[in-house]
Amino acid sequence: MDTQKSFDAETSDVKTKLLYASPVEACKLMNSDMKGLTQSEAGRRLETYGKNELPKKKQDSLLKKLLANFTSLMALLLWGGGIMAIVSGAPELGIAIFCVNLINGLFSFFQEFKAEKATNALQEMLPANARVIRDGQETKILASDIVPGDIMILEEGDKICADARILRSNDFSADQSTLTGESNPIRKSGDAMQQKCNYLEAENMVFSGTSAAAGTCRALVVSTGSDSEFGKIANLTQSTEKSLSPLQKELDVLTKQIAVIAFSIGFLFLIIAVFFVKDPVMESFLFALGMIVAFIPEGLLPAVTLSLALAVQKMAKEHALVKKLSAVETLGCTNVICSDKTGTLTQNEMTVNHLWTIHSEMLVSGEGYEPNGDIRDHDITVTAKNSHALELLLSGAALCSNAKLLPPKDASGRYTVLGDPTEACLSVAAQKGGIDLDLMQQHYPRIMELPFDSRRKRMTTIHQLRETFEGANRIAFVKGSPKEVMELCSRCFDTSSSRPMEQEDRNRIMQANDIYAREGLRVLAVAYRPLRKNDDTLPDSIREYTADNVERDLTFLGLVAMQDPPRSEVKDAVQLCHSA
Repeated sequence: MDTQKSFDAETSDVKTKLLYASPVEACKLMNSDMKGLTQSEAGRRLETYGKNELPKKKQDSLLKKLLANFTSLMALLLWGGGIMAIVSGAPELGIAIFCVNLINGLFSFFQEFKAEKATNALQEMLPANARVIRDGQETKILASDIVPGDIMILEEGDKICADARILRSNDFSADQSTLTGESNPIRKSGDAMQQKCNYLEAENMVFSGTSAAAGTCRALVVSTGSDSEFGKIANLTQSTEKSLSPLQKELDVLTKQIAVIAFSIGFLFLIIAVFFVKDPVMESFLFALGMIVAFIPEGLLPAVTLSLALAVQKMAKEHALVKKLSAVETLGCTNVICSDKTGTLTQNEMTVNHLWTIHSEMLVSGEGYEPNGDIRDHDITVTAKNSHALELLLSGAALCSNAKLLPPKDASGRYTVLGDPTEACLSVAAQKGGIDLDLMQQHYPRIMELPFDSRRKRMTTIHQLRETFEGANRIAFVKGSPKEVMELCSRCFDTSSSRPMEQEDRNRIMQANDIYAREGLRVLAVAYRPLRKNDDTLPDSIREYTADNVERDLTFLGLVAMQDPPRSEVKDAVQLCHSA
């Protein structure tokens, strides 16, 4: 036990060091290098660490599964009833009870065996491969043969089959929703972490069970199998104990009640027959056994089994595979349904519905990605042409994003997006405000991007200006978390020009943000900074622009509040669940 604790502590220490090490140092920590492992070393490590497979709980033998269908309390009661029927002089009844019990048990076993065989076949249809570097050459191997120290090659769409430290990346991002529940892809890089962070939140790590959302990368395998983060979750699920379904519990209670009642009445009649009627003891005993057998409901168990079997077949027609008959009844006892929200309960089409500036709050009509709707300040329709503040807010939000809005291919089609839905809705709002996106891109060509990361909670894009603005020929637009963006602002845009930001302005911004947050809306803040040539805080070369020297002395433009509207059929679905 002490040895295991020591090993776990040592492994944890190495994982922590990997986050803050350079790619070359990370390879040394794992006793590997940028050329990958040799085949012989990989084979040795495979023997040491084992297959890269999730732990599987030991399955019961077929004999044990078969016997389980004949050893429930109700089945045992029927076995006992059959024996008592034979002893009491009714062998035909006893044999009939045995046959009912036997047929019922075999039928239940066959149904569950067929379902389990189907699920195993589904798992075998999904073999996983991985691309790794062995002996300096790229090769494809089974994912189960990956070992710590291997160099994996990942590209968009690949399933990530081990925890790994990124060594080199090219615009790489990963979908970690299986671990975090967050559907937005997370940008990754091979740089060493500069600040202390949580292992699962490290930008230079990818994890087993997730997938590559975009870009390419090379990553050093750190953990495999049950030692991976996904494997630890699997271990938790394997440790759960099986419990009886509500129907099985109720049948057990009913069986005990029937047994108590039957034996009590049988014993009572035995006492009456022997001591009061004065019948012979053997005849009284056989009479009491007959009474007990009469109380046993021989048809209850097959009736329940057939009902569940019919329900399983009905579920199969709806493309739902049920492994255990008793699990079907559990659906009828459901009082809480846990459902994915994005794309299931909602349309997965983020929609801007509020715009907030220092001097006004505007409502945005329309839902989804179709640019149909308008922007209203009370009863007045506001556009970019009659509000310079709105023009800057919408332009800055749309320019500081990477999503593209794609029009429908035919008259009956829908607008679609390439990229993050949160960013896509900003372009839609800009169009509702009367902004031509193509013309805007021409007037504000992007020359650089400071990507979003979880530490800064914001992203910045830098654009060249055709005409000078506030004495600058370049401008930086920043969007991100309201609190983080506001703290970088020294000025705010009010009606038609900027002015110094006061404490009262900051209080109003956070108050508006809190109101939107309580309504369940996602809120982004937008700000800008004119990049003047004679600004001493900026480097001479644009290549030296960083978050530290660009994201400062900002001018606050406003807040953008959005939501993912619910699907129209959700209301009917909820009512259907209640009525079910």
